[in-house]
Amino acid sequence: MKIENICCIGAGYVGGPTMAIIAQKCPHINVTVVDINEKRIAAWNDEDVNNIPIYEPGLSDIVKEARGRNLFFSTEVDNAIDKADMIFISVNTPTKTYGMGKGMAADLKFIELCARQIARVSTSDKIVVEKSTLPVRTAEALKNILENTGNGVKFQILSNPEFLAEGTAVDDLLTPDRVLIGGDIDSEKGKEAVNALVDVYANWVSKEHILTTNVWSSELSKLTANAFLAQRVSSINAMSELCEKTGADVNEVAKAVGMDSRIGSRFLQSSVGFGGSCFQKDILNLVYIAKSYGLGEVADYWEQVIILNDHQKRRFAEKIVKTLFNTVSGKKIAILGWAFKKDTNDTRESAAIYVADYLMNEQAEIIVYDPKVTEEQIYADLDYLGTRSENENRSLLKVVNTAKDACRDSHAVAVLTEWDEYKKLDWKEIYSNMLKPAFLFDGRRLLERKAMEDIGFEFYAIGN
Repeated sequence: MKIENICCIGAGYVGGPTMAIIAQKCPHINVTVVDINEKRIAAWNDEDVNNIPIYEPGLSDIVKEARGRNLFFSTEVDNAIDKADMIFISVNTPTKTYGMGKGMAADLKFIELCARQIARVSTSDKIVVEKSTLPVRTAEALKNILENTGNGVKFQILSNPEFLAEGTAVDDLLTPDRVLIGGDIDSEKGKEAVNALVDVYANWVSKEHILTTNVWSSELSKLTANAFLAQRVSSINAMSELCEKTGADVNEVAKAVGMDSRIGSRFLQSSVGFGGSCFQKDILNLVYIAKSYGLGEVADYWEQVIILNDHQKRRFAEKIVKTLFNTVSGKKIAILGWAFKKDTNDTRESAAIYVADYLMNEQAEIIVYDPKVTEEQIYADLDYLGTRSENENRSLLKVVNTAKDACRDSHAVAVLTEWDEYKKLDWKEIYSNMLKPAFLFDGRRLLERKAMEDIGFEFYAIGN
């Protein structure tokens, strides 16, 4: 089956970059990214590609190359669906905040709405690709919706989970460890659909890196991969607390452990905790699935990864309060970094949100600087928590345009995103403009302890 037109529903962190790469590498395929969010689509179409809504190193150049040639961003969802041979569903699947499974299960209402819209609009056979992270067996629900429309259109459902790390998404898409495609590999039509998507990726990915499975294995593999990665982060963070109590250095422990070829060094960097759109959501989803099958011990095991991550954020904030003589009321604390990691403007589940919230509960005055996150987004993150009124959030927290402005006249600085520019700051000048004693809390182990202490800082880093 030859693919000539691709539609992607959802212009977010997955849909936008993924479709930009497909368009760049497959100039013979028209790729249209659709979204009902007019503001987001307008940003993708901005004449200045530096204003596109997703910040990823290298992404703006790729969009500039393909946009208008065979890459299009539109709010005309029905039209794009009808024209497409292959439709990617890349919409949000947040954790449910209501009803059965509240706080753990994935909320699939946006997925179902997409399926019903595809079924309503389609006048020709389609391949529908799950790109959003979904619980196992979701494809079965999609199939039931799509195949009971009564209009005679045939659909094949594929699972093609993303394995992107924000901040390196472009490289991850250009040179992936693997591309995973799940489909109905026991039927001829299913095999044809799988091969059609294989052929798309084969334009730049070698076929030995393209793995095909059944749909259920593909869906579960995404949750499992994120759970394993998050488990490593929580494991080293658990050891960081023990290191602080015993006088060990967590960096030295991580280096020794990481040199074991059976373990490896990746994701053994201790920190204030993991964030992002996937780890917490996917682990909670895995916990819910395990519980729904009566696997209590399995659910408890994975839930502990989340419990430890929440504990790490809370104890970091508590350390700031304790170190500042057990009170931060009326004290100015600078937070450097609001994104959950460097080289992205994504703030979902960022540790900075929860550390700031804790300190604001203690009546601290928070000053934030992040090079890529907007003031609007920072306040939206706090407002979403619902801890305080919008007016209280804006009274207790201010956003500034430079790190120097954030740190001036502050009692303490907390580094909560590992932006490279923070390593290059003139820390002597920053120290000279802070109140004394000046405290520096490194939640990302970005700075060298001795260098900071030589300047005069009272220095605290995770794990030593």
